[in-house]
Amino acid sequence: MKEDYETEERKQAAADVLFNYSKFVAACIGNRVRPCDLRMHLMKEISGIPTSLKQESFPVAASPAAMGDSSSSGTSSGSKIVYSI
Repeated sequence: MKEDYETEERKQAAADVLFNYSKFVAACIGNRVRPCDLRMHLMKEISGIPTSLKQESFPVAASPAAMGDSSSSGTSSGSKIVYSI
C-alpha cells in the first residue's frame, strides 16, 4: 500500500514538472526569446535587478509558412498562434 502511494506520488510529481515546463516553453515561444534569456530575466526579476527581455528575430525563411504555403492542418499562412500563461 505504501509503495503504491509512493509510485503515484512520483507520477504526479513528474506530471507537474512536465506541465510547468510546457508553460515555460509556451512562454518562450510566445515572447520569441531563447529559454536561457527567459530564465535569466526571471532570476533577475526575482532578485530585484532591473531587466528587460530583448526579442531576437529568428530566421524563418526555410519554414513553409514564411513562403506562403498553407499547413497540412488547414490553417492559412497569415494566422498567428498566441500563447498566454
